[in-house]
Amino acid sequence: MTGNAAARTREAARYRVFSQEYSDKTPAPPLPGTPIHDLVPHLLRLPPSCGPVRIVGVDGHAGSGKTTFAGRLAAALGGAPVLHLDDIATHEELFAWTGRLLSQVVEPLRHGESARYTPYDWTTRAFRPVRELPPAPVVLLEGVGAGRRALRPYLARLLWMELPQEEAWTRGRRRDGEAQDEFWGEWVSAERRHFAEDPSRPFADLLVRQRSESYEVLPGPARTPGLDQGITHGDGPSAVC
Repeated sequence: MTGNAAARTREAARYRVFSQEYSDKTPAPPLPGTPIHDLVPHLLRLPPSCGPVRIVGVDGHAGSGKTTFAGRLAAALGGAPVLHLDDIATHEELFAWTGRLLSQVVEPLRHGESARYTPYDWTTRAFRPVRELPPAPVVLLEGVGAGRRALRPYLARLLWMELPQEEAWTRGRRRDGEAQDEFWGEWVSAERRHFAEDPSRPFADLLVRQRSESYEVLPGPARTPGLDQGITHGDGPSAVC
């Protein structure tokens, strides 16, 4: 067994201990304003959603801070595995990657097995060698489209980064620089189409707002009956609140 494989095995074992510790407790939703570390016991108390795994989706507009938040949440969880949808999407399949994700990741996790997926290299436009994802008690799925309808049955919780689309896209463009302007033009159009056809925010269990260097976590539309269930998150006050 390689050093990386041994580390993944130890990581999975540690999360199984955490999972067993909380398995007999009833999950209670976080209170408004809950800081990020208070999410840990809440997530670990949830029933598994995909075989023995609790998949937690972190969705939001490109540039809304999903990757940073998921990394901090993973660290608060003690090193939970994170699957970035940037590794699943490709130039040719910005959003048409559901089949590969289900077959390479979801199906193995459903059976308690390590997922084996081929991450995409956006520079060389080619797939890199296979990467493994262990069936840890909590796995974070981060990226635009993490809350799409085909994945929601396998999510224990869906979190939405609460940042208006134009502000998020401006941040993303600034982050990537002028060299990516052409790509961003294509991306924005594709993201608009995706969320118009398959919105995530109305189904979010929790909304995450960044406050300077910290976060606040609030109940999402899915936990508030009647609140913007029929409104796409790119329109009106619901994208700003």
